Amino acid sequence: MAVGDYPFPSMPPVAGVAIAAAGAGIKKPGRDDVLLFALAPGSTVAGVFTQNAFCAAPVKVCREHLAQSDVRYLIVNSGNANACTGESGYQNALAVCASVAEQTSVARTQVLPFSTGVIGEPLPVGKITAVIPELCSSAREDAWERAARAIMTTDTRPKGATRQVQIGGTAVTVNGIAKGAGMINPNMATMLGYIATDAVVAADVLQRLVREAAGLSFNRITIDGDTSTNDACMLVASGQAGNPAIVAAESDAYRVLREAVVAVATELAQGIVADGEGATKFVTIDVTGGASHDECLKVAYAVAHSPLIKTALFASDPNWGRIVAAIGYAGVQDLDDEAVRVHLNDVLIVEHGGRAATYTEAQGQQVMNGDRITISIDLGRGDSQEILWTTDLSYEYVRINADYRT
Repeated sequence: MAVGDYPFPSMPPVAGVAIAAAGAGIKKPGRDDVLLFALAPGSTVAGVFTQNAFCAAPVKVCREHLAQSDVRYLIVNSGNANACTGESGYQNALAVCASVAEQTSVARTQVLPFSTGVIGEPLPVGKITAVIPELCSSAREDAWERAARAIMTTDTRPKGATRQVQIGGTAVTVNGIAKGAGMINPNMATMLGYIATDAVVAADVLQRLVREAAGLSFNRITIDGDTSTNDACMLVASGQAGNPAIVAAESDAYRVLREAVVAVATELAQGIVADGEGATKFVTIDVTGGASHDECLKVAYAVAHSPLIKTALFASDPNWGRIVAAIGYAGVQDLDDEAVRVHLNDVLIVEHGGRAATYTEAQGQQVMNGDRITISIDLGRGDSQEILWTTDLSYEYVRINADYRT
């Protein structure tokens, strides 16, 4: 079950980024579940990771390797998270890196590992290392859709986005893929995201860019309020486009590249929400008029995480009282309820502390019958604004997660 039509786009190659996928039979036979990115020498790599205290072994290894050396390979498996697996899990992640390093004659620290799937199960290292020779010999620059499918777990469709821009008179490509359908919540979501560009970008600038892009996209989505152990969003710059190097975040070149990367990340993030487990509605929560960005986010999260609101959305029930209740308990100090205005799409439902005089149940029902709904909340106390994207909560969500290990 998913909302809307998100066909996988035609994605041009990113020079200096080769991709291969293979089936190792980690969870289900007959499907790709291991992915390799091979990066040109001199590529720069940056990333942001889960804030979960039980972060998975591959996350720990990624952080260490990123700080130690130039990265040449990313190795990803689906079907097993290698999370909450202790020292053996850490050594297993290193073993996968070592296998790639041996096949490609690079240092182990030049390989970053990623895993997604069931938490608490030992990583089947032998299955993964068995397909690494195949991956290393078959990497090519035009396998983006196959890569997106290889990292899927409960996703119903692959997610990809692409942009092309001009920087200093040079054509630059930005491609991205992501997976995620459940346990989606900021910092990060339960997701893996890989964005690559052929632009020449300094490492410190690239790190700033991935943080900004994630903050405006993947950290603005929530499906069920759960934050996973394995989340990562990686940004690669292969440097093969030949543009003048982007070395300052204040430059026009940075702003052009930032716009493209943010657009790709946002499209992927929205694709994750639309493919949320059991989702039947794509919901935008737009909070304006806040005294600060923080209080706008408090209100947005209160609405997005309310099971009463999410189940009403699933039922197409315009029960607007649940929305104002969530606004009221969001924790905004000295909120004046008389100043708050709430819309469903373009229908005004609340103003002056109660139901709008112009509102009718039929208007609300018409909005709720659709599969794309915007809840707009004006707090009437400032100029700050924040936007989140979320979903409803359906019977299918319960079924998927009840059956996840069976």
